[in-house]
Amino acid sequence: MRGRCLCGSVTFDVDLPVLSTVNCHCESCRRQCSAPMTTYFGVEDGQWRWTGEHPKLFCSSVDVERTFCGNCGSPMSFRSQTMSGTMHFYVAALEDPEAFAPTLHVAHEEKLCWLNSDDGLPKRTGPEYL
Repeated sequence: MRGRCLCGSVTFDVDLPVLSTVNCHCESCRRQCSAPMTTYFGVEDGQWRWTGEHPKLFCSSVDVERTFCGNCGSPMSFRSQTMSGTMHFYVAALEDPEAFAPTLHVAHEEKLCWLNSDDGLPKRTGPEYL
């Protein structure tokens, strides 16, 4: 699977399978993506690689690194020390985002009150899904 930022400078390839695809409702993900929630998938290190420009890195907290395109600002990925060895990419950055339907809501306790998440998917407290 291939992905890219809005301007196409930052690109990446991912080897299947992915660990999981989840909808995240945490405030940190919402703020990075300027969206009411975001959908990402996790892949183990060694199953992904940057193929274009490398993104810029921002440490949003002590144990979380987030990447984004230095040209257009598109959010690309995040890595959490609590789920070490795993990179998380945003589904919307994929060339074929429809290939990865979410299977779980995480950090559901931080969900915005007006967002309807009655889609039948399981809901978890906190961001961990593994």
